[in-house]
Amino acid sequence: MSLSIAIIGSGPAGFYTADALTSACPDCRVDFIERLPTPFGLIRGGVAPDHQTTKRVTKKYENTAMMEQVNFYGNVEIGRDLSLDELRTMYDAVVLAIGAPADKKLTIPGADKIGVHGSAAFVGWYNGHPDFRDLEPDLNTNAAVVIGNGNVAIDVARVLLRSPDGMADSDLPDHVASRIHAAPITDVHVVGRRGPADAKFTNVELREMGNLNMTHPCVKADQLPDDLDTVLAGYAERDRRLRARNIETLREFAALENQGKPKKVHFEFFATPVEIMGGERVEAIRFERTTVEDGKCLGSGQFFDIECGLVIPSIGYRSEPLAGAPFDDKQGIIPNDNGRIAPGLYAVGWIKRGPSGVISSNRPDGNIVAEYIAEDITADPKRTGRDRLEAVLKERHVRWVDYADWKKLEAMEIENAAGKAPRKKFVTVDDMIHALDGFPN
Repeated sequence: MSLSIAIIGSGPAGFYTADALTSACPDCRVDFIERLPTPFGLIRGGVAPDHQTTKRVTKKYENTAMMEQVNFYGNVEIGRDLSLDELRTMYDAVVLAIGAPADKKLTIPGADKIGVHGSAAFVGWYNGHPDFRDLEPDLNTNAAVVIGNGNVAIDVARVLLRSPDGMADSDLPDHVASRIHAAPITDVHVVGRRGPADAKFTNVELREMGNLNMTHPCVKADQLPDDLDTVLAGYAERDRRLRARNIETLREFAALENQGKPKKVHFEFFATPVEIMGGERVEAIRFERTTVEDGKCLGSGQFFDIECGLVIPSIGYRSEPLAGAPFDDKQGIIPNDNGRIAPGLYAVGWIKRGPSGVISSNRPDGNIVAEYIAEDITADPKRTGRDRLEAVLKERHVRWVDYADWKKLEAMEIENAAGKAPRKKFVTVDDMIHALDGFPN
C-alpha cells in the first residue's frame, strides 16, 4: 500500500510540499484538504488584482494538482467537517499549510473605531475572498492612511488610487470596483515608523507608484539619508543594494514636479501611530516623530496629525490556532522543530515560521518536510487515506469540491469576465456551489 499524506491548505506552501512529496515518495498519494472551494490560497486571495503576472505561478501548481496521485478536497474545513485528530487516524502523515490569515492587531487608543480595517481583511475584500465579502468599508473620505512600509501597504495604496483604466485588466470584483472608483479619495498616506532604509518595499513595487496615471508620489527630501554608506553599513551586500535602490527611487519621487495629477500618495517616514481620533468614526490619526538609534526606534515627543476617514494598519499577519495542534500565541505559529510538530504531523510556510518572505520562500519548507516524511515513516503504511476520508465526508453529507469542479468554476469565471478582465470571481461559497450544482454534465 502506498503512503497516504494529507496537506491542510492549498496555498504556495502546500503546493510546494506536494510537488516535493511526489519526488521524494513517487508512489505516495497526496490529498489537499482546503476549506474554500478554490485552491491557491494567497495567490488568489492576497496577490493584488492588478498583478496578474504574479498569479501565473498557479500554472506550475496546476501541474502538481493534475498528477494522478494528487487529489483536491475543497469546501472541507478541519474543525467543522472533521477534526485534525480524525484526519491523523486516516493518513500516515498530515502537513499543516494553513498560513497566517489574521491581522496583527493595532493596539493604540481608537483602533476599534469605524473606518479602521486591518490589511488582511481589506486585501481579502478587494480580492473577492469569501470571508470578507461583507466587509463594506466606508470609503467616503478624501484621505486614507496606510500604516506600514511593506509591499502589502504599497498594494493597498495603489489599489485605492489606481484609475479605472489602470484596473481594467485586473480581477477586481465588480462590487469592489464600484466602491473604490466612486470614492472621493485623493490622498493616501503610507507611513512607516522607521526610515526609508528600513522600508520593506521591493523596488519594482515602489517604482510602480511613480507610474500611476492619476497619482503623484510625494516624498520629503529631508527624510532621505545623505550618506548611504553610513545608513546601510550594517546590512549584508545584497540588502545594501536593494535598500539603496529604494532610496534612489524615493529621491526621484522627491524631485518630481506634479504634472497636474489629481491624486497623491504621500510616503512618510519616522512616524509611529499613537492614537486614532474621532467619535465613533475615524476623523484623524496622531503620530509621534521617531528617531532610530543603534537599531532601536525611539519616540521624540513631537506629534502631528493626519486627517482621514480610513485607516488600514498593514503591520503584519498572524496564524490562528487549530484544534488538535499546539499553538504559540506569542509568536503566532505552531511550535515545531524545523517543520516537525509530532509523529506524523508537520508544518510548512507561515504557520511554521511566521509571515515572512515572498512566494518562493515557501519552497524550502516543502522540500524539508518531504524529506522528513520519507525518513520518518519507514514501516509499511497502513492508513487508507482518501478512501476513508471520502467515506466519512459522504456519511456527513459534506459537498466537497474536487479539482475538476474547480476547473469548471474557473471556466465560468473566465467566461463571465467583461472587457480586458481575466476573470469575474465568484465571491461567496454559496454562489460557487450553486454554480457547480447547476453546471451541465
